[in-house]
Amino acid sequence: MTELIDVAGARPDSENEKGDSPAGPLAGIKVLDMTRLAPGPYASMLLADLGAEVISIGGGRSGLPVPSLSRGKDFIALDLKTDGGRKALRQLVADADVFMEGFRPGVADRLGAGYGELSAINPRLVYCSVTGYGQTGPMARRAGHDINYLAIAGALGTFGPAGQPPLPPLNLVADLGGGGMLSAFGIVSALYERSKTGKGRYIDSAMVDGVLSMMAMNFADWHTPTLPRRGEGVLNGAMPFYRCYSCSDHRYVAVGALERAFFAQLWETLGLGDVPDHFDRALWPFIEESLAGAFATKTMEEWTAVFAEVDACVTPVLEPHELASFEQIISRDPNFALDSVPVVPAFSKGPARRETNTRPCTQTVLLRNGLEPEAAAAIAAQSDSTAVTGLSWPPL
Repeated sequence: MTELIDVAGARPDSENEKGDSPAGPLAGIKVLDMTRLAPGPYASMLLADLGAEVISIGGGRSGLPVPSLSRGKDFIALDLKTDGGRKALRQLVADADVFMEGFRPGVADRLGAGYGELSAINPRLVYCSVTGYGQTGPMARRAGHDINYLAIAGALGTFGPAGQPPLPPLNLVADLGGGGMLSAFGIVSALYERSKTGKGRYIDSAMVDGVLSMMAMNFADWHTPTLPRRGEGVLNGAMPFYRCYSCSDHRYVAVGALERAFFAQLWETLGLGDVPDHFDRALWPFIEESLAGAFATKTMEEWTAVFAEVDACVTPVLEPHELASFEQIISRDPNFALDSVPVVPAFSKGPARRETNTRPCTQTVLLRNGLEPEAAAAIAAQSDSTAVTGLSWPPL
């Protein structure tokens, strides 16, 4: 019988050799994560959610990972400026599958945690550097945050209404999308390759690069009628049938009736008479006025009920605190809470959520990974600290 091996070379659960593992498709993968704040920790949370063992390594002057991105992880502190801290790191790396860091270029090398040194210990290691500008180029060593990466990548220049400053959509695009999600995708891709070659790979994951990739469709539309400039075009709220409307209670509904069939359903459900040609720009002021007047006659909740069975792409604009009582959300995820977002994507037979624990457990983890009790205790005593000089979240 052919032995089953998953993409990382780990054997599946013996009780479920041909099926799905409730522990997750990445069960058996060990990830060492030295990233901070949001992008890297989000990537490692995605990996942990899918079953990977994630050890978050803290210490030094940098900030802490965002607590809400910490579930399913063990937290340890290592002082890599000491012999003991470096010895512990090498011990962890020896049988790790993935190593992640988010320092400026050159810092990891100075700490004894660079790709060259760690891959020499473990040639199967997948090593991912998560940074804003990448490892090369004139801005590689510069500081930045999501808003800066959006600006450099040409995305921020398309966000927000015309005649007003661009508005970043929280830190969803560069930090979490172009950084976290694409880093996780790169890591899993490298693990799959490793299952065939037996060798690890270095990943230079730059948030600017990620945003550039995510903007492929919109770049192609730039300076065309679809996206002529910021605040105008098809998908930025300028068209009257793809935008939000205020209801009688000053809440909002979102309308996305791009296709003719959806727009006709919208128009007819609102009782507005003959359906106009919604792509005739000359009619847009009339369409906007008609839709605005109609939606202003009922509350958001009432319109939600009206359109519940109508294919017109009309939905309520919910605020975060309302999600745990909204039927679509809880039908997919009965345990949803603002501090317990779903495991994504949904797999058959799990995996389920994992616990969140941000308390350092350095000694326990080091013992589990083969360090002698005396050495583990000494390293833990030397390294565990709550003193942080960098940015931590929330900042206020």
